Amino acid sequence: MSRIGEKPIEVPGSVKLSVKGTLVEVTGPKGTLSLVLPKGIQASLDGAALKMSRECDSQKAFHGLARSLVANMIAGVNTGYTKELEIQGVGFRAALSGKKLSLSLGFASPVEYTVPDAVTVAVTNNTALVISGADKQQVGDVAARIRSFYPAEPYKGKGVRYKGEKVRRKVGKTVS
Repeated sequence: MSRIGEKPIEVPGSVKLSVKGTLVEVTGPKGTLSLVLPKGIQASLDGAALKMSRECDSQKAFHGLARSLVANMIAGVNTGYTKELEIQGVGFRAALSGKKLSLSLGFASPVEYTVPDAVTVAVTNNTALVISGADKQQVGDVAARIRSFYPAEPYKGKGVRYKGEKVRRKVGKTVS
């Protein structure tokens, strides 16, 4: 028995949810998201709660996964998700013009990144980025891609990191 999959999902009043066969569509103040359920998983709307069920025990993992994905969709269209990044290093900074994010990370030319339509990026103090959107997976993916351009390195600690991330510092070479 999937313990997570059996829990009903409470649907807030500001969110509209529709189930058409294996397609689940969620609409709220932050946007619209849809998901095609895995084979053998069904969703049924029961008043203000959504219940997930499965055909047989071989789909236990998909049962919990589908429930978590739909719960994340409901939370995303209702309140949204955010990730915060900070840039550390002398001369390292970010600038945003339209949907183009330009990162000066110590390379010969700035790194250009086009932000997807479903995600918004805000730059504050030239060194802090706030990534937000309704889709949890897409927000995390954009944050990870931006971080991958120059991850925080362990010797000087410069680079792009998540806010609050601790970088374990290493001791450099010593001259004897």
